[in-house]
Amino acid sequence: MENLISLVNKLQRACTALGDHGDESALPTLWDSLPAIAVVGGQSSGKSSVLESIVGKDFLPRGAGIVTRRPLVLQLHRINEGKEYAEFMHLQKRRFTDFAAVRQEISDETDRETGRTKQISSVPIHLSIYSPNVVNLTLIDLPGLTKVAIDGQSETIVQDIENMVRSFIEKPNCIILAISPANQDLATSDAIKIAREVDPKGDRTFGVLTKIDLMDQGTNAVDILEGKAYKLQYPWVGVVNRSQADINKSVDMIAARRREREYFQNSPEYSHLAHRMGSEHLGKVLSKHLETVIKSRIPGLQSLINKTIIELEGELYHLGKPIATDAGGKLYTTMEICRAFDQNFKEHLDGVRAGGEKIYGVFDNQLPAALKRLHFDKHLSIENIRKLITEADGYQPHLIAPEQGYRRLIEYCLVSIRGPAEAAVDGVHAILKGIVQKALSETPELKQYPTLRVEVGNAAIESLERMREESKRATLQLVDMECGYLTVEFFRKLPQDGEKGGNPTHSLFDRYNEAYLRRVGSNVLQYVNMTCANLRNSIPKSIVYCQVREAKRSLLDYFFTELGKKESKQLSKLLDEDPAVVQRRANLAKRLELYRSAQHEIDAVAWSK
Repeated sequence: MENLISLVNKLQRACTALGDHGDESALPTLWDSLPAIAVVGGQSSGKSSVLESIVGKDFLPRGAGIVTRRPLVLQLHRINEGKEYAEFMHLQKRRFTDFAAVRQEISDETDRETGRTKQISSVPIHLSIYSPNVVNLTLIDLPGLTKVAIDGQSETIVQDIENMVRSFIEKPNCIILAISPANQDLATSDAIKIAREVDPKGDRTFGVLTKIDLMDQGTNAVDILEGKAYKLQYPWVGVVNRSQADINKSVDMIAARRREREYFQNSPEYSHLAHRMGSEHLGKVLSKHLETVIKSRIPGLQSLINKTIIELEGELYHLGKPIATDAGGKLYTTMEICRAFDQNFKEHLDGVRAGGEKIYGVFDNQLPAALKRLHFDKHLSIENIRKLITEADGYQPHLIAPEQGYRRLIEYCLVSIRGPAEAAVDGVHAILKGIVQKALSETPELKQYPTLRVEVGNAAIESLERMREESKRATLQLVDMECGYLTVEFFRKLPQDGEKGGNPTHSLFDRYNEAYLRRVGSNVLQYVNMTCANLRNSIPKSIVYCQVREAKRSLLDYFFTELGKKESKQLSKLLDEDPAVVQRRANLAKRLELYRSAQHEIDAVAWSK
């Protein structure tokens, strides 16, 4: 069972070392889940004397006004033999055997956090005391409740102290040790009042009555100690502390404990309660109760720790890795992020992710529809055919077939294919740009570095622009090639006038009759449709080769070349992470370290059973 209190001691120390003070923050807190005993009382309640009686040593600062201005986590460790000593967590390599020096260090460490003012702080001081005269126990000494601010203190100090005390004792895992002086009306007790507010049933409140020996003659505290005047779930414990005269004379604490026992045993009013009175009994009761509470909380604590570790790891993964400090590390980080983006981009094109299928839509729907809308037959009206053939013949009419007229008519139709070809190039370009934006948003590392995201996005778009220009040049060349050289075999297979019963010696006027021109238009339309079908197949090949394939192969090549020339400062500008994210990651890493340590400690205790 002693291992359980030691376990909580270790976890509390780890919490403080790693910044978990149980105060409100955006981070999960382990501190609030740990069972603890908080000592609450007014300034003149004898709170410090109770703690010193339990420890058996003078070690707490004394004086007028608010002396305890930071929570003091007091961890008592029972040792079988050897000289008693104390250790502060902030001075781990130093052992204090002089408890007057402990008192001074508490004051000095308080001033280091709050300055030499009379303000308070919620950051705890951790003090461990090792002695054969103590029980294994952990107590948190909180600032004494007060009703009036003194000179040098904020006007809000009264409320500030109450808020701090409340923040500790309102937690369901906190055991309240409420210190009240017997020589004052219990109804006015600051400790009982605030304990009743947060624990109305008294299920986790221990009442301690001090200054019993200073009550007015003829009065006693029997009704309170027997639970008749104010009932709590646990029996009240009365203590008799050293008087101020004893403190001034430095009366030995062990002797004071003996006198306390004798007082209760020999007092007619309290002798029947003597077996459960005194600071020694109080220490044992609290130690046993704390062990019981810790044991009952272990399963829930394990579950909470395991769940929180998963959540912290998830958020850290989402925030990404911290930035390297050296130029090589920064360059490596930048390259890895760019490769992740490039891989996402390729997965869209390859069908692993959605988006690449839209490119096929351009080839299968947009391009054919655009070609169909050209309506070549409208270009080949009788008037147009007659006009173009006549213009092509010039001053010397054609003899057999209007070859120049054919060429001009075909070129006139094929040139109009350039528009749909360019539109197909632009359509694929727009889809590739959209995929770049998707890949940017789907690369979590780029969300971490806004400047790098912008630079990578700009570099990718610039590459796509270069590829579009090359694709447009190559695709339009396909159209121009068809215009520049006609397929002769097509025309050789066409029936000639003589074969159709015509007379090749017809007059020039007859050769321009409507039937003849209509046949010319039909031949041209057949050729143009054949060429259009060829281009419908070859244009997608050109676009894929010049844009899609090239984007997959070398989207960021130029950016990588420029990246290798950058110095450390320039790389740092690319990796300009939000300072809030940097701080959040550092805080999460500390908190994860705390929870992993807690998991290890709890598992060690669980396996040792």
